[in-house]
Amino acid sequence: MRVLYHLPLSPFARKVRLVLAEKRLPFELKVEKVWERRPDYLSLNPANTVPTLIEENGLVIADSSVICEYLDEAYPDEPLLGRTLAERVEVRRLVAWFDGKFAREVTANLVGEKFMKRLMGRGNPEAGALRAGFANMRHHLDYIGWLAETRRWLAGGNLSLADFAAAAHLSSLDFIGDVDWSVSPAAKDWYARMKSRPGFRPLLADRVPGTTAPAHYADLDF
Repeated sequence: MRVLYHLPLSPFARKVRLVLAEKRLPFELKVEKVWERRPDYLSLNPANTVPTLIEENGLVIADSSVICEYLDEAYPDEPLLGRTLAERVEVRRLVAWFDGKFAREVTANLVGEKFMKRLMGRGNPEAGALRAGFANMRHHLDYIGWLAETRRWLAGGNLSLADFAAAAHLSSLDFIGDVDWSVSPAAKDWYARMKSRPGFRPLLADRVPGTTAPAHYADLDF
Protein backbone atom coordinates (compact mmCIF):
# COMPACT_ATOMS: atom_id res chain seq x y z
CA MET A 1 0.00 0.00 0.00
CA ARG A 2 1.34 3.44 -0.92
CA VAL A 3 1.61 5.89 1.96
CA LEU A 4 1.02 9.65 1.97
CA TYR A 5 2.46 11.70 4.83
CA HIS A 6 0.26 14.72 5.36
CA LEU A 7 -1.28 17.29 7.69
CA PRO A 8 -5.10 17.49 7.63
CA LEU A 9 -5.37 21.16 6.60
CA SER A 10 -2.32 21.30 4.35
CA PRO A 11 -3.69 22.33 0.93
CA PHE A 12 -0.65 20.78 -0.74
CA ALA A 13 -1.36 17.41 0.86
CA ARG A 14 -5.05 17.79 0.08
CA LYS A 15 -4.24 18.38 -3.58
CA VAL A 16 -2.33 15.10 -3.72
CA ARG A 17 -5.14 13.29 -1.88
CA LEU A 18 -7.61 14.54 -4.48
CA VAL A 19 -5.40 13.47 -7.38
CA LEU A 20 -4.84 10.01 -5.91
CA ALA A 21 -8.59 9.62 -5.41
CA GLU A 22 -9.38 10.88 -8.92
CA LYS A 23 -6.99 8.29 -10.34
CA ARG A 24 -8.52 5.62 -8.08
CA LEU A 25 -5.19 4.83 -6.45
CA PRO A 26 -5.54 3.42 -2.92
CA PHE A 27 -3.31 4.92 -0.24
CA GLU A 28 -2.80 5.11 3.49
CA LEU A 29 -2.63 8.47 5.27
CA LYS A 30 -0.09 9.17 7.99
CA VAL A 31 -0.05 12.46 9.88
CA GLU A 32 3.42 13.98 10.01
CA LYS A 33 4.00 16.70 12.62
CA VAL A 34 6.80 18.40 10.75
CA TRP A 35 7.60 20.72 13.67
CA GLU A 36 8.90 17.68 15.56
CA ARG A 37 11.59 17.19 12.90
CA ARG A 38 11.65 13.41 13.19
CA PRO A 39 14.97 11.99 11.92
CA ASP A 40 13.16 9.15 10.13
CA TYR A 41 11.01 11.62 8.22
CA LEU A 42 13.92 13.93 7.47
CA SER A 43 15.67 10.98 5.87
CA LEU A 44 12.69 10.67 3.51
CA ASN A 45 12.21 14.38 2.88
CA PRO A 46 15.11 16.62 3.96
CA ALA A 47 12.95 19.69 3.29
CA ASN A 48 10.72 18.51 6.18
CA THR A 49 7.51 19.44 4.38
CA VAL A 50 4.28 17.63 3.62
CA PRO A 51 3.21 15.85 1.56
CA THR A 52 5.61 13.00 0.92
CA LEU A 53 4.44 9.95 -1.03
CA ILE A 54 5.98 6.50 -0.73
CA GLU A 55 5.00 4.31 -3.64
CA GLU A 56 4.32 0.59 -3.35
CA ASN A 57 7.73 -0.15 -4.87
CA GLY A 58 9.45 2.00 -2.24
CA LEU A 59 9.95 5.10 -4.42
CA VAL A 60 9.92 8.23 -2.23
CA ILE A 61 8.51 11.40 -3.81
CA ALA A 62 8.48 14.73 -1.98
CA ASP A 63 6.78 18.03 -2.85
CA SER A 64 3.18 18.20 -4.06
CA SER A 65 4.05 19.47 -7.53
CA VAL A 66 6.56 16.70 -8.11
CA ILE A 67 4.14 14.10 -6.75
CA CYS A 68 1.30 15.25 -9.00
CA GLU A 69 3.51 15.36 -12.10
CA TYR A 70 4.75 11.85 -11.26
CA LEU A 71 1.21 10.53 -10.78
CA ASP A 72 0.09 11.94 -14.10
CA GLU A 73 3.01 10.33 -15.90
CA ALA A 74 2.87 7.00 -14.07
CA TYR A 75 -0.94 6.65 -14.22
CA PRO A 76 -2.01 8.44 -17.42
CA ASP A 77 -5.50 6.94 -17.78
CA GLU A 78 -6.98 10.04 -16.13
CA PRO A 79 -4.74 12.84 -17.46
CA LEU A 80 -4.86 15.95 -15.29
CA LEU A 81 -2.05 18.05 -16.78
CA GLY A 82 -3.71 18.69 -20.14
CA ARG A 83 -3.79 16.96 -23.48
CA THR A 84 -2.00 19.52 -25.65
CA LEU A 85 1.03 21.74 -25.10
CA ALA A 86 -1.20 24.81 -24.77
CA GLU A 87 -3.43 23.06 -22.23
CA ARG A 88 -0.44 21.93 -20.18
CA VAL A 89 0.94 25.47 -20.14
CA GLU A 90 -2.35 26.85 -18.80
CA VAL A 91 -2.76 24.09 -16.23
CA ARG A 92 0.76 24.63 -14.92
CA ARG A 93 0.27 28.41 -14.86
CA LEU A 94 -2.81 28.11 -12.71
CA VAL A 95 -1.32 25.48 -10.41
CA ALA A 96 1.60 27.86 -9.86
CA TRP A 97 -0.92 30.66 -9.21
CA PHE A 98 -2.78 28.75 -6.49
CA ASP A 99 0.21 27.02 -4.90
CA GLY A 100 2.27 30.21 -5.06
CA LYS A 101 0.36 33.49 -5.16
CA PHE A 102 -2.86 32.26 -3.53
CA ALA A 103 -0.92 30.29 -0.91
CA ARG A 104 1.15 33.35 0.06
CA GLU A 105 -1.59 35.95 -0.05
CA VAL A 106 -4.48 33.96 1.41
CA THR A 107 -3.76 30.50 2.82
CA ALA A 108 -0.66 31.46 4.79
CA ASN A 109 -2.43 34.49 6.26
CA LEU A 110 -5.50 32.54 7.37
CA VAL A 111 -4.87 28.80 7.73
CA GLY A 112 -1.25 29.49 8.63
CA GLU A 113 -2.06 32.10 11.26
CA LYS A 114 -5.19 30.51 12.72
CA PHE A 115 -4.31 26.83 12.58
CA MET A 116 -0.63 26.14 11.98
CA LYS A 117 0.55 28.70 14.54
CA ARG A 118 -1.56 27.05 17.21
CA LEU A 119 -0.31 23.58 16.32
CA MET A 120 3.29 24.72 16.44
CA GLY A 121 2.90 26.73 19.65
CA ARG A 122 3.91 30.01 18.04
CA GLY A 123 1.36 32.29 19.64
CA ASN A 124 -1.78 34.03 18.45
CA PRO A 125 -2.69 35.07 14.91
CA GLU A 126 -1.50 38.49 13.77
CA ALA A 127 -4.42 40.82 13.08
CA GLY A 128 -2.68 42.40 10.10
CA ALA A 129 -2.11 39.03 8.45
CA LEU A 130 -5.76 38.08 8.93
CA ARG A 131 -6.96 41.36 7.41
CA ALA A 132 -4.66 40.88 4.43
CA GLY A 133 -5.81 37.29 3.96
CA PHE A 134 -9.49 38.20 3.89
CA ALA A 135 -8.92 41.18 1.58
CA ASN A 136 -6.78 39.16 -0.82
CA MET A 137 -9.28 36.32 -0.91
CA ARG A 138 -11.96 38.54 -2.42
CA HIS A 139 -9.76 39.26 -5.43
CA HIS A 140 -8.89 35.59 -5.85
CA LEU A 141 -12.54 34.52 -5.62
CA ASP A 142 -13.39 37.07 -8.30
CA TYR A 143 -10.67 35.59 -10.52
CA ILE A 144 -11.85 32.02 -9.90
CA GLY A 145 -15.39 33.14 -10.68
CA TRP A 146 -14.25 34.73 -13.95
CA LEU A 147 -12.44 31.52 -14.95
CA ALA A 148 -15.50 29.45 -14.06
CA GLU A 149 -17.82 31.70 -16.07
CA THR A 150 -15.66 31.72 -19.20
CA ARG A 151 -14.54 28.07 -19.21
CA ARG A 152 -16.02 24.68 -18.42
CA TRP A 153 -13.25 24.08 -15.86
CA LEU A 154 -10.66 26.53 -14.54
CA ALA A 155 -7.95 25.76 -17.10
CA GLY A 156 -10.24 25.05 -20.04
CA GLY A 157 -12.55 22.34 -21.30
CA ASN A 158 -11.26 19.52 -19.13
CA LEU A 159 -10.99 18.89 -15.41
CA SER A 160 -7.34 19.35 -14.50
CA LEU A 161 -4.80 19.70 -11.74
CA ALA A 162 -5.62 23.42 -11.69
CA ASP A 163 -9.09 22.62 -10.36
CA PHE A 164 -7.67 20.34 -7.67
CA ALA A 165 -5.05 22.88 -6.60
CA ALA A 166 -7.66 25.63 -6.23
CA ALA A 167 -10.15 23.32 -4.50
CA ALA A 168 -7.50 22.07 -2.08
CA HIS A 169 -6.72 25.60 -0.85
CA LEU A 170 -10.38 26.58 -0.67
CA SER A 171 -11.31 23.39 1.18
CA SER A 172 -8.75 24.16 3.89
CA LEU A 173 -10.07 27.70 4.20
CA ASP A 174 -13.68 26.55 4.14
CA PHE A 175 -12.96 24.08 6.95
CA ILE A 176 -12.10 26.99 9.24
CA GLY A 177 -15.09 28.98 7.97
CA ASP A 178 -13.11 31.72 6.25
CA VAL A 179 -14.57 31.67 2.72
CA ASP A 180 -17.26 34.25 1.96
CA TRP A 181 -18.94 32.44 -0.93
CA SER A 182 -21.29 35.38 -1.53
CA VAL A 183 -18.36 37.22 -3.14
CA SER A 184 -18.61 35.11 -6.29
CA PRO A 185 -21.61 32.86 -7.03
CA ALA A 186 -19.73 31.47 -10.04
CA ALA A 187 -16.82 30.39 -7.83
CA LYS A 188 -19.28 28.84 -5.41
CA ASP A 189 -21.00 26.89 -8.20
CA TRP A 190 -17.65 25.60 -9.49
CA TYR A 191 -16.62 24.56 -5.97
CA ALA A 192 -19.94 22.74 -5.50
CA ARG A 193 -19.12 20.70 -8.61
CA MET A 194 -15.72 19.86 -7.16
CA LYS A 195 -17.23 18.90 -3.79
CA SER A 196 -19.59 16.52 -5.55
CA ARG A 197 -16.78 14.40 -7.02
CA PRO A 198 -16.40 11.05 -5.25
CA GLY A 199 -12.74 11.70 -4.50
CA PHE A 200 -13.68 14.78 -2.47
CA ARG A 201 -15.70 12.83 0.10
CA PRO A 202 -12.77 11.85 2.35
CA LEU A 203 -11.81 15.52 2.65
CA LEU A 204 -15.36 16.44 3.59
CA ALA A 205 -15.25 13.76 6.29
CA ASP A 206 -12.05 15.12 7.84
CA ARG A 207 -12.08 15.94 11.53
CA VAL A 208 -9.40 18.11 13.13
CA PRO A 209 -9.02 18.18 16.93
CA GLY A 210 -9.75 21.62 18.34
CA THR A 211 -11.42 22.86 15.14
CA THR A 212 -15.06 22.40 14.16
CA ALA A 213 -15.95 22.89 10.51
CA PRO A 214 -19.06 24.97 9.70
CA ALA A 215 -22.25 23.05 8.88
CA HIS A 216 -22.00 23.80 5.15
CA TYR A 217 -18.46 22.40 4.85
CA ALA A 218 -19.61 18.83 4.11
CA ASP A 219 -22.94 19.84 2.55
CA LEU A 220 -22.82 19.31 -1.22
CA ASP A 221 -25.54 21.94 -1.62
CA PHE A 222 -23.88 24.36 0.81
